[in-house]
Amino acid sequence: MDLVIRNARVIDGTATTPYQADVTLAEGRITGIHREADGGRNRPTATRKRTLDADGLALAPGFIDMHAHSDLALLRDPEHTAKAAQGVTLEVIGQDGLSYAPVDDRVLPALRTQIAGWNGDGSDVNSGVNSGVNIDVNIDWRTVGEYLDRLDRQGTAVNAAYLVPQGTVRALALGWEDRPATPPEIASMKRLVAEGMAQGAVGMSSGLTYTPGMYASTTELAELCEVVAAYGGYYCPHHRSYGADALPAYAEMITLARSAGCALHLAHATMNFEVNEGRAPQLLALLDAARAQGADISLDTYPYTPGSTTLAALLPSWANEGGPDALLARLRDDATADRVRHTLETEGSDGCHGVPVDWDTIEISGVMTPADPELSGHIGRTIAASARDRSEAPWTTARRLLIADRLGPTILHHVGHEENVRTIMRHPAHTAGSDGILHGAKPHPRAYGTFPRYLGTYARELGVLSLEECVAHLTSRPAARLRLPDRGLIREGFRADLVLFDPDTVAAGSTFEAPRTLPTGIPFVLIDGSFVMKDGRRTDALVGRTIRRTPVA
Repeated sequence: MDLVIRNARVIDGTATTPYQADVTLAEGRITGIHREADGGRNRPTATRKRTLDADGLALAPGFIDMHAHSDLALLRDPEHTAKAAQGVTLEVIGQDGLSYAPVDDRVLPALRTQIAGWNGDGSDVNSGVNSGVNIDVNIDWRTVGEYLDRLDRQGTAVNAAYLVPQGTVRALALGWEDRPATPPEIASMKRLVAEGMAQGAVGMSSGLTYTPGMYASTTELAELCEVVAAYGGYYCPHHRSYGADALPAYAEMITLARSAGCALHLAHATMNFEVNEGRAPQLLALLDAARAQGADISLDTYPYTPGSTTLAALLPSWANEGGPDALLARLRDDATADRVRHTLETEGSDGCHGVPVDWDTIEISGVMTPADPELSGHIGRTIAASARDRSEAPWTTARRLLIADRLGPTILHHVGHEENVRTIMRHPAHTAGSDGILHGAKPHPRAYGTFPRYLGTYARELGVLSLEECVAHLTSRPAARLRLPDRGLIREGFRADLVLFDPDTVAAGSTFEAPRTLPTGIPFVLIDGSFVMKDGRRTDALVGRTIRRTPVA
């Protein structure tokens, strides 16, 4: 017997009434649950060394982050306290159609430039706990399997599952070209997706407001989803719009997934911008109608109103054709840059979800070269405010930033609605996804606060969800989507991925002013029965491993 957790208030992930129990662990699994209601019969004995008194604490399955951007952070900072301290024991990476496997020597340089704002560029000097330390991530893998093997060899604080990134796959087949894929190119993409799934990916992601993935047609995406479905995986799209035409964009994903026979998980399923205020019930009605007809649909959200991405992502897709170097060349050309400005400010670019940009809503959260005061001086300020200080047009400020920082600036995009956030999180198909970007001087606080914020703010303080229902959203529901046979519930024989938290005090410490502040009220986190957080401090355990696709029976 490795450990006895005594007097715990067990919230087991089923959304049913909690109960008091002693829980025993051995060899990384739950070996016994001894309920107080049983009168103490068969209560386990243990030495003091092997006993944890959980009086006053809730015991829950480990939390699952369904949308994470830790693809390089897991290698750069294996301790990964940002997630471990929240009770996260598994995160799903490879999101939004852009990640680092599969890849080749031709695509990798442009890919690293495009998503440096999410992950750093591999020689990152501004990455949370490693701020100011040059830590290079040697991308020595080329396939999904090799990337997962690299994570396993190094060891990490938390477990990780991976999605094949459709945008990266398209770049491998036809670069950053805005055109329909040819039959041979589609065959090449299908082969790459099949290889990634066979090597352990749990599904495929898309970023359909990010190039080059957004150049794909519905038919092209459906063909790839058929491959994913054959391996028992799911499709996770960041779809074509969260602003104008958001509902048609959701409907497109539902239709293509159903036509391909593929399970669908909607990434950060929000309704943003003024045009969508109060329209969350319409989205949920759309989902419910499809689910009633047999569609397999789930979704995730983060419990905040602003979004976060790169500044370059807002630009129109035509300006991105050819990749990052081509985009920079267009930005340096005055006439072409003015076309970009007109598309952004007047028409509403597809990168900005079809809504004309409001520079007062776009706050710079990080740059790739923070040592340059001309760049770092914008951090924490909106484009509009910085432009006013310089007596120039907002586009002039934004353009200069994009060129000088080689497309590196990250942003907070203040376009969400609290009513929509609360309405969507109540849905029975809802799970939690932090969408946490760990890079940058002032990242979105969701990277450090999503899970305690659900528990402390939305369950305890606001009562949007009961505590037991909230825990189910963070545990068993994502585990079901991932088809994990032994995680997500407190059951005998299940993996001992567990969180002990104080229901009365658990809270996110991170704020927009201090986004890297760790949460309170989560003293213990275990993975496979080993403590990764103990008495509120990170241990030296690196017991996280890759969770690879469960084969279809």
